[in-house]
Amino acid sequence: MIGDVNVVGLYVRDQDEALDFYVGKLGFQLHTDVRNGDYRWLTVQASGQAAFQLGLFRPGPPVHDADTARTLQQMVAKGAMPPLVLAVNDCHAAYQELKARGVEFTQEPMERYGAVDAGFRDPSGNGWKMIEARGR
Repeated sequence: MIGDVNVVGLYVRDQDEALDFYVGKLGFQLHTDVRNGDYRWLTVQASGQAAFQLGLFRPGPPVHDADTARTLQQMVAKGAMPPLVLAVNDCHAAYQELKARGVEFTQEPMERYGAVDAGFRDPSGNGWKMIEARGR
């Protein structure tokens, strides 16, 4: 009955800033960028994941009123949203490459729980974990 998950959305404070970060620094590819009045549907994809999109959405009308949008932006900025996870083949190498591209990490690569992981946040405050499983 239910097929694949197609889009997962993140709240961002500025869609142009988010697009620059996800495409320019993380290496995602632009999938969709369309507008309907003030509303902008903006999605990116990780290379090799044609069926999955990451939505970069700004809280606000027509989905949220001004107070709700402000609260959501504050929650994201504080890092209060659940982290997202990227799978990588070599966490240390990915860390060095992304750091050279200007990604600011909150945690350097470390071994724990049978894997190597590192953490960073996007310009809006969304937290990411980059995990290399053993045997990859």
